[in-house]
Amino acid sequence: MLILLQRNFLKIIVNVKRKLNILQVLPSLNSGGVEKGTLEIADYLLKKGHTSFVISGGGRLVEKLVFDGSRHLKLNIGKKSPFTLFLIPILLAFILKNKINIIHARSRLPAWIVYITLKLIPKSKRPYFVTTVHGLNSISWYSKIMTLGDKVIVVSKFIQKFIADTYYTDINKVYLIHRGVPINLKKLSQVKFRKWNKKFELEINNIRGNKILSISARLSRTKGIEIFINLINKLILDGKKIHGLIVGEAKSENYLNIIRKKIKILGIENHISILGYRPDVYEILQYSDISFCLSELPEPFGRGVIESIKIGTPVIGFDIGGAGEQLRDIFPEGLIKKNDFNALYLKTNEFLFKKPVIKKTNLYSLELMQKKTLDLYLSFYKR
Repeated sequence: MLILLQRNFLKIIVNVKRKLNILQVLPSLNSGGVEKGTLEIADYLLKKGHTSFVISGGGRLVEKLVFDGSRHLKLNIGKKSPFTLFLIPILLAFILKNKINIIHARSRLPAWIVYITLKLIPKSKRPYFVTTVHGLNSISWYSKIMTLGDKVIVVSKFIQKFIADTYYTDINKVYLIHRGVPINLKKLSQVKFRKWNKKFELEINNIRGNKILSISARLSRTKGIEIFINLINKLILDGKKIHGLIVGEAKSENYLNIIRKKIKILGIENHISILGYRPDVYEILQYSDISFCLSELPEPFGRGVIESIKIGTPVIGFDIGGAGEQLRDIFPEGLIKKNDFNALYLKTNEFLFKKPVIKKTNLYSLELMQKKTLDLYLSFYKR
């Protein structure tokens, strides 16, 4: 009995002190919630004494990732080409050389490349395989890879139900870990904000003296950008003093031209600014009077909803998917029925007339997301 207790005690000590080599794999590191989450986990691993590796096709966020202490290998592991299979020997050598303990795949093609590579390693020496289902991929054998991890992370109850209903995934290996934003996310001090504000107003024309409405998303047909433009147009026709900000990278130059043309045809070029990618999204949210989440397809998780509420800016969004889930939890006042333009217009006017009270919440914190993810990694060694 005493020997058994000693063994268990030693096992606990080993688990507590275990230092892991963890590799995250994704197509690129440019912008977006997946990319941001990758950096947030990498940062937390380093703070907790583990070693963080990332493989991606590169991007603007690589510099920050490496500066913070992670190691990055540039491989076009998300490129949809038969030649991507030739990366398997490189990945295999990288895993063995760096003694990787856990590989966390965040996208389908990288997950397949990792999955095949792991089959080449004896089971006794094989790293554990974790996947995160970040979105509603097409239902197919190709997408099913995201449910084949030794453990599977889902970012919302909505996604959890989707994979359970679609792929009949073993619920015992599925872990709900909401994305999060910093618990201490708060408005900039008045001094810092005035400085940013002055610079921003010099950069963006025709925004002084107007109410500011913003939408932050990758620009594509399903993200509600054109609904937002129509809303701005109607408010302008009604004589409202408002200015719209569209924040985010365009998925294609063609779509960017489409929305520019639409704005020009409506004659509201002086009332909408297309900002593209911005590193100062939090400041823009603070500057906004209302933010919007108008995706016409269910979002896996409403990160923009959480960020806006934490910063103190009211959000209006469709009651679908993860974004609807988050709004129901922390700001139900902002919910409207999907594609109900009249409700959108009325709700916007209501918020412009009287800003709603936003209650503080500790839900959806970055710190909790980071802790739960590391706990999941460590749980492989608590058997």
